[in-house]
Amino acid sequence: MHIAILMANTDESDFAQRHPKDGEKFARLLGPLRPDWRFTTVAVKDGAFPADLSEYDGFIITGSPASVHDDAPWVHRLMQVIREIRAAGQPLFGACFGHQAIAKALGGRVERNPGGWVFGLAETQMEGAPIRLYAAHVEQVTQLPEGAEPLGGNADCPVGAYRIGSQVLATQYHPEITEDFATALVEEYQDKLPPKVAERAKASLTQPAETERMAKRIVDFFEAPPS
Repeated sequence: MHIAILMANTDESDFAQRHPKDGEKFARLLGPLRPDWRFTTVAVKDGAFPADLSEYDGFIITGSPASVHDDAPWVHRLMQVIREIRAAGQPLFGACFGHQAIAKALGGRVERNPGGWVFGLAETQMEGAPIRLYAAHVEQVTQLPEGAEPLGGNADCPVGAYRIGSQVLATQYHPEITEDFATALVEEYQDKLPPKVAERAKASLTQPAETERMAKRIVDFFEAPPS
């Protein structure tokens, strides 16, 4: 299977340069489960897009500090590409910004979190069971597109995940983030976040995220027959 990772992360800070890029993070997350899969990172945030969608068996849209409401050419083009992938019936997974972008592109609504930043490890519901995943967002999906089914959430983020048939799976959370990166990220942002948010984020890191469990769910999604 050949997966295109559409990298939306615009962070080019010194901190970002010291850590793996999002394409590498997703390849490291899924690769151990499927060593024969190929991953190609396409930097959509730089205006690069797949020339031929049919060259890929599925797509992942990463997180980003950008907003889906940004009036940037690459954001507008990404919205169109999402609609093209949807029309072609190809599998599409989105995380954080990707989760929001898919919803907005297909007719849903994305708004600022009423409670502000959600940062650190969060426990959310997904498909009827609790799961712990890392979070870093200040916007969220507030209205799903037509045909989408909510898969769970929590008080901070009611639409924590959704699907559209067997073609789209999306989560507001970050399954690709490792424990080491989460710790470094919280430390990097502790002086940039409201004090209570930073304190809560730091305290949350005493428990591990269930990234392997989410990785298996993503693999199962890509391997599921279309319906």
